[in-house]
This record gives sequence, C-alpha cells and structure tokens, in this order.
Amino acid sequence: MTTREFNSYEEFWPYYVAMHSKAATRWVHLTGTLTGLAVSAYGLLRRRRKLLLGLPLIGYGTAWPAHFLIEGNNPATFGHPAWSLRGDTQMIRMMLAGRDAELDEIARKWLAENAA
Repeated sequence: MTTREFNSYEEFWPYYVAMHSKAATRWVHLTGTLTGLAVSAYGLLRRRRKLLLGLPLIGYGTAWPAHFLIEGNNPATFGHPAWSLRGDTQMIRMMLAGRDAELDEIARKWLAENAA
C-alpha cells in the first residue's frame, strides 16, 4: 500500500473526502462515531471504564470494514491517523449540518483531478 504525502491538512482534506466518496461509507462512519460516543459517555456517567473503549472500538470497527466492503479502498487512518481523526470530525459535522452534497462535490472533484 502506497501512502500519499501531504504538506498540510488543507491539502489532505479533499483526499480524505474522496476516500469517502460513497454516501454509504460516510453514513457508516457517522453511525459508528455517534454510537461510540454514546457508549463512552454512558461509561463516563456510570463509571464503567471499560466502556470508554467504545469510541475507538465501535468507531474504527464500523468505519474500516466500510472502506473495504463499500468504498473498496484502505482507510486514510493507516497513513495519516491524526489528520484522519480531524477529517472524520469535520466530515461528520458537515453531515449533521446537512452538507452531504458538498462532500459529494469535494470527492467528485478530487477524484476527477487525480484519476490514474
């Protein structure tokens, strides 16, 4: 697997969105992240430390298979973990704000400009 190099998060962001070009992949990410947050919050409230593992386990446990099965690519997390976490947060915030069509356009543009 070849890892792309980026000089900034701003350069990475369109690539990250392109690796989530299918709406189903983005919605699996959103569902996994929100479920992981809910389980972790419950763990904090009930002082059940093991449940704090809910966010990474549920979040990545749903997102990574979506890449392999829906998107047909490798998660950007493998090469760029910090920027991927930031990208996931930005993507989910945009989705919750009703801006999924904007994500479609970012992905379409990046894929068209970087077609092999």
